[in-house]
Amino acid sequence: MQLSMDHSAATPPYEQLRSQIAEQARSGVLPAGLKLPTVRALAEQLGLAANTVARAYRELEADGVVETHGRRGTLIAAAGDSAHRLAAAAATEFAERAERLGVTRDEALAAVSGALDLVYGRSGRG
Repeated sequence: MQLSMDHSAATPPYEQLRSQIAEQARSGVLPAGLKLPTVRALAEQLGLAANTVARAYRELEADGVVETHGRRGTLIAAAGDSAHRLAAAAATEFAERAERLGVTRDEALAAVSGALDLVYGRSGRG
């Protein structure tokens, strides 16, 4: 696993770590089932605080990129299924809330399109 931290970057270290692991998992560099280093070991290796690595791992788990199995550790999840399932659930939640707020379908689509443009424009993954 190749990870690098730019301590002078504006992007917080936990986000640098989260995005690198997520991208390597998505691209297959980190295969499903691969056991990640412990929080403490990775923190030491990268010169980070353990809480920084723990936050990145928590966010990766919330995004379905990794799964934590107690003493078995943190493993790369089967990315495709969980990522798509979580995205679909978020989309459904948004659609239901937009309807409750009285937003039209076209207005909701415009809001989503604007948000996607903003986020993907920032990430450079367009």
